[in-house]
Amino acid sequence: MRDSLMEFAQIGVNFAEIDQKAFELIGAQNAKANFAMVPGYKWATCLMKNDEVCHGIPRKEKVIEPGDLIKIDVGLLYEGFHVDTTTSFYRGPYDEKKEKFLEYGQHSLDRAIAEAVAGNSVYDISFQMEKGLTRHNLGAVYQLTGHGIGRRLHEDPMIPCFAQKRDKKNKLYEGQTVAIEVMYTQGRPDLIQDSDGWTFRTADGSLGGMIEETVLVTANGPEILTKTA
Repeated sequence: MRDSLMEFAQIGVNFAEIDQKAFELIGAQNAKANFAMVPGYKWATCLMKNDEVCHGIPRKEKVIEPGDLIKIDVGLLYEGFHVDTTTSFYRGPYDEKKEKFLEYGQHSLDRAIAEAVAGNSVYDISFQMEKGLTRHNLGAVYQLTGHGIGRRLHEDPMIPCFAQKRDKKNKLYEGQTVAIEVMYTQGRPDLIQDSDGWTFRTADGSLGGMIEETVLVTANGPEILTKTA
């Protein structure tokens, strides 16, 4: 579904059309749009571009233009279980800076997911995520976090994009599912919230990125539940 939405999101398409497509794809799987079940939110997706990082409302007025860096955040509820995933990409001619920005974000996510092993802690995930970003002078967002996920969309524990101090209290256990989110910026990590009460964007106007997978913790390593087949 995520890849289908990404393919649909071409230049000239507006965010409301992408959201409607998400409702259709989710319904075709006999699933429910879990984002639309969040109090006060009625959309299947959160859609962002350029300096917007997360929780963007899919408005008709937002149209994809050449050069836009797009983020599609989507989830669903199927047979009582939630999943949540985000992808970032851009439209238009090749842009080396955007390519590197996305490459480094994916690398950071890969490092973080590798730590989702029973017996490790949330700190281990956050440490590797932050390290993967700061080594390329990217900002690790501190105002928002990843989260546990399962019977509910948002569960404990919170999974920050940074490791403030070594804390081994939040141990990961076999069978646990977590939404590991890399939220990052090309500039400073500070975010501001729009007047709509949802959308977060970079305070300095720099590019913002978000990449996320739902991951099952096992004794033998992580299993990505939202991975493209």
